[in-house]
Parts: sequence; C-alpha cells; structure tokens
Amino acid sequence: MGLRRGRALTARQIGELIGELAPRVAGARVRDVEGLPPRDLLLVLEVGERVERLRLSADPDASRLHRQLGRVRSHRGPVGPFFRAAKEALAGATVVSLAQEGGDRIARIRLRSGDATRHLVAELTGRHANLVLTDAEDRVTDVLIPSPPEREGSARLVRGEPWSPPPGRAAGGDPGPGVAEAFSAPADGDDAETPLSLRVEATLGAAAEERFLAAARKDLTARLKRKRKNAASLLRGLEQRRAACDGAERVRQDGELLKAHQGELKRGMTELEVDDWFTDGTPRRTLALEARLAPRENVERYFARYKKLLRTGEGLDADEARARETLERIDALLADEGDPATVEERALALGILKPRQAPGARGKRAIPAPRLPYRRFTACRGSEVRVGRTARDNDRLSLKECRGNDVWLHTRDAPGSHVVLRLEGRKDPDDEEVLDAAHLALHFSPLRGARKAAIHVARCKHVKKPKGAPPGLVTLSGGKTLQLRVEEDRLRRLLDARR
Repeated sequence: MGLRRGRALTARQIGELIGELAPRVAGARVRDVEGLPPRDLLLVLEVGERVERLRLSADPDASRLHRQLGRVRSHRGPVGPFFRAAKEALAGATVVSLAQEGGDRIARIRLRSGDATRHLVAELTGRHANLVLTDAEDRVTDVLIPSPPEREGSARLVRGEPWSPPPGRAAGGDPGPGVAEAFSAPADGDDAETPLSLRVEATLGAAAEERFLAAARKDLTARLKRKRKNAASLLRGLEQRRAACDGAERVRQDGELLKAHQGELKRGMTELEVDDWFTDGTPRRTLALEARLAPRENVERYFARYKKLLRTGEGLDADEARARETLERIDALLADEGDPATVEERALALGILKPRQAPGARGKRAIPAPRLPYRRFTACRGSEVRVGRTARDNDRLSLKECRGNDVWLHTRDAPGSHVVLRLEGRKDPDDEEVLDAAHLALHFSPLRGARKAAIHVARCKHVKKPKGAPPGLVTLSGGKTLQLRVEEDRLRRLLDARR
C-alpha cells in the first residue's frame, strides 16, 4: 500500500523504526553532525568499526527518522544557527539511548559528553514538526523552527524553559498500518538489517528530495531572472548613453554657437535662437539656457557636457560587451535543467549570483528567551556563578533558581545582590571558586571599590524567607563569614567572563 504525499508517519510507525534503530546506535560516538537545511539533520555515528548515519527530518510534508542508506545531498553554503548549535553540542558525544517519547510521534536521543547530558528531541508531527536541543534538565537550549513573534508570549519552546510535548490527541484507538504495510519496498534495493528504514527512505525520502529539487530550481530561477532583469536594464541604459555620446559633436557645436553670441545673453533667459553655421543652409537653431546662470556659465555648461560625453564614450564599448556577455550567461544558466546546486555554483563562480547570507546574520527571528533574574559569570574552574539583579530577583534566585547544596553568598555589613555558586551535583565547592563568588558579592553591593569586606557564605538550603519580609530580605540558619581581601586581577577576570 502506498503513502500519499504529505502524510506524516504515525506513532506506531515511528515506534517500529525506533525499535529497529535503537540497538544499532546505542553506545555510538557522534563523529559528525551535518546540517541539511532547511529542516534535516544527519548524525554520523561510529559503532566500533561500523559507521551508521541517522537522519532526522522536520520536513512538514515528510517528517521522519531512518537510517540513511543512500547518498546524501551535502549542503553547500552557510547553515542556520540551530545546525551550528547542534554540531557544537553533539559532536563527540556518546549516544546513551534512542527512545519514543510517551508512545507519541516524538523521538528522543539522549547523549552524554563527559559529565554533561544533552537531548535531541525530534517532534515528527507533520506540518508542525520540529527539532529541539535540551540540556540535562530537559530545558530548551535551541530550536530549529522558533515560534513566530506574534506568539512569543505563549510559545511552548522557549530557551531556558522546560521542554513540553506538543499539544494534540493522545495516542489511542486504531494505530493504523505498520511501516511494512504502508510503504512499498524499492525494487532495486535490499537491506536485510534495516528493512523499515529502507522503505521509509525510498518513499518519503525520495518524495522529499523531489520537492527539494523543485523548490531549489524555482528559487534559483527567480534569483537568476532578477539578475537578468537588472542586466537588461543596464544594457538599455548603456544604449541610451551611447545615443547621447553619439551626439557629443553636436553639443560642442552648440557651445561654439552660444559662445559666438555670448554678448546677447542675459541672466534669466531660457533660450536663444541663432543661425546654425554647422548645418547646410544655416537654419535657425534654438539653444536651451539655464535662467539662473550667468551668460559665461551657460556657455561653459555646454563645453562641460561635451567633455563628459567624451569621457563616458571611452569605456562604453567594454561596458556594453560585458552587459551582453552577462545576459548571455544568465540565459544559458536559465536554460540549464541540471542539478540546481551545480547551476548555482556556476553562477557564483561567474559572479552573477552572490553567496547567500548565513541564516541568523540579519533579521532572523531569535528563539524567545525569558528574562533571567540573575547575571551569569564563570568561575575559575568553570562553575556558573549567578548574581541577582534586583531585590525581587534576589528572592527568586535564592529560593527557586538554586539547589540546596549550592553555595550562597552576600555582603555581611551592607545590602547587595545575592550570589549563588552552582555546584552541579558536587558535594563541596572549590575554595578558589568561592573566592570568585565572594568578589562578585562585594562588587555588586554598595561596598564596591572597598579593599576588604566580610562576606556571608552558606548553603542555599540554609537561606529562609521570613513571612511578610520585604523583597530581598532573608535569614540564615547556618554558614560562616569570609574575610575577603580584594584581588583586582581576579575581579577583572570574572567581569570579563560574564556569560
């Protein structure tokens, strides 16, 4: 049974594909992450001596995942910010697991790089398909397709916020046909190891490739036609300039006639009728004048025009030849029905087209990011130090944006920002990083500039908020006081390391 174009994989089919692929990729090392704009991502995985290629696609007409068996059309040119972020976050990581999320049309790849855990979530939900990167706590770090600006206030995928599944009906009822029933096996292909991937790639992948080529050809044709329109307009302008240059001698003659009758000129005149000595029969000729100019300036204007036409005519032949050559080249490119990428490369090499600007370089929508209640700095061993912005932000930082064992700091003898040194699961803090955080506590207080200060140091679990207390006021049930001597180099390094 065939699959009509534009129909997404069902939850059952995604589950079958994941069941086929999960054992093959578990424990694999990510050798490379290749962005295939606009919406596809290819993970190149090493499993011992074996290399696997896993394709994830958020194509609205063919969202899918499968083992990549055929050749891949490599992307030429810059990729978008999501693909760059995916490569940076995932290259070199180890695949921990590939699983289906909640029995829905969502695939989650869990990866580990050192002590850091990342997730690549593929929401294969057809028209609203998307790819999402999340951190160890499943907070969104990057999204392939951000929410439009008008929906930012109610966006589901927001950087820094927990990932949540897309809305929709829960899986249930008739699961529909499986992959083997819905997709025909290709007549010229056979893969006994991953037959389901083969069927999906041969059907959905081939249809997506056809649409990609058609869209690329349409886009390239539109770009070339715009260039052709500009080139044709330039050639018309050059031809008009040629006609003007051909009349340069007549302009000089008019200047000579006007010069001979300069005594008859007065400021304010708009024309003068004279005998044309340069034409047989000396007919009368009317010479145009600028009323605001003096007689001598009107004469000089004619000779200046003559000299300009001579200068213009000097390079006109070469300009017209180049314009005609450009038109011929564009017409040849438009007539070429080959691979659009190859045609575009030729157009770039000929200088007819310019390289595309990297997505995100100008005017690209950014992923909506919530306002953080703290500034972020990096301590000397790499730990994150958070510094509250306002009194209300201090409350949120100390009570909600930290963990119990994180280190809390504050100036003892003055108000100021609450500071939290994140331990990320470690039991004890590094002494040098505590000194870093203490320097920030002093710097973001009214005592800034002091050479010495006393700093409260406690665990976040010892910080309490009295009932009815004003914003920023807390009490401590433990901790100690650190007598700080300011090191200018340390403070400068910290301020330079603000995230």
